[in-house]
Amino acid sequence: MENYSTGYGTGIMVFYLLLVVLMIVSYWRIFTKANQPGWAILIPIYNLIVLLNIVKKPWWWLFLLLIPLINIIFAIIITYRLALSFGKGVGFAIGLIFLPIIFLPILAFDNSTYTPLQD
Repeated sequence: MENYSTGYGTGIMVFYLLLVVLMIVSYWRIFTKANQPGWAILIPIYNLIVLLNIVKKPWWWLFLLLIPLINIIFAIIITYRLALSFGKGVGFAIGLIFLPIIFLPILAFDNSTYTPLQD
């Protein structure tokens, strides 16, 4: 009898690694489309500060993202504003919230342009 569990585990790890790389590349491209440094996505906490800068929210919102349950509301607001910043609507924002694996690459590689939001 052969042990197939090692192969399945390796396959899952490779698939997961590909998804992580896809998300990093997508955010990198989104950051550069918004005239921010793409490498910022690789630095924890700083990447959230850059994202807040893209959606024109103050840096101290970072602390609101640390509060359980409240963070969900503010993450939805940030995601909605990210969609608006690239000329997308509510439907696209819902897609970003529930299917980011599909909608982040779409946002990253389509021909949409970044327009800073007004407060």
